[in-house]
Formats: sequence, C-alpha cells, structure tokens
Amino acid sequence: MNDPAPLTRVDLLHFLARPRNGSSCIEQGLDGRAAAYVHVGGCHMAGKRSKGITQDQARRALNEGVDDCPQCRPDAELGVLEG
Repeated sequence: MNDPAPLTRVDLLHFLARPRNGSSCIEQGLDGRAAAYVHVGGCHMAGKRSKGITQDQARRALNEGVDDCPQCRPDAELGVLEG
C-alpha cells in the first residue's frame, strides 16, 4: 500500500560518498608508535594501521603537528586552521 518511492541512481551510489558523521581516524607510522596522518572516516587513503578516533582527538592530533591527509583534508572538515 504505502510503497516507498523508488531509489534514484544517486541514492544507490550514496554509499560511496565520504562519511560526514563526525568520524575520524588516525594512521600509525611504520614503527607502530608515531602517528602519521589524520583522516576523515572512510578515507580511501587510510591504511591498515588506522584506528577510529573522536573529532576532539583528531583536532588535538592536528594541533600537535600530526599531518592531515592531503586527499580527505580533515583539517578543513574539522575547522582546524593552520597557525
């Protein structure tokens, strides 16, 4: 009776979009100790050495000098400006 509207092509491809739900991750360097990059959650460049972090942790890492991923630009996503 109340069938939902058919999905559009954009709806079907929505899963490919970068998540904007506030998730972030930090990628560890090869030594497993030093942080290498901060990523927006879902970034295709985040490697196997990445783990999820909160937005506050991501901002803190960026402010402490951890590099931002040049592909997903978490600094812009999180509103962190270069000083």
